Amino acid sequence: MANAHKLVKQDPNQNIANFRSGDTVKVNFKIKEGEKFRIQPFQGVVVREGGNGPAASFTVRRVAFEVGIERTFLYKSPLVESVGIIRHGDVRRTNLQYLRELSGKAARVKERKMVAGATAAAPAQVAAATSTPAST
Repeated sequence: MANAHKLVKQDPNQNIANFRSGDTVKVNFKIKEGEKFRIQPFQGVVVREGGNGPAASFTVRRVAFEVGIERTFLYKSPLVESVGIIRHGDVRRTNLQYLRELSGKAARVKERKMVAGATAAAPAQVAAATSTPAST
């Protein structure tokens, strides 16, 4: 059953933006209450991306009233209405479980500097774009 994900054909959700671990995202999730559905937003930092195929998922962490809340969403779930990027984070890991032990300012993720027209710039490109040439 190693190739079970090939048997289940699911279309990717077009409303999910391309994001990475460390990015702050806003996930609009459908919640069923009785007979109706409503959209509940969940905003936080992506701390993990995992899996592939139909089981691919990502985990978003937020702190509300001094309590850390983590929620895992499936990429191909029909209940995920949309995912929007609020802020790009600059991290060196894909699994940010160390954020659980941190609190306050220490738990913040630095913002990734973006070059105009690029999606994810390397630090050397950012330094070259922001430095001004010396006048002679």
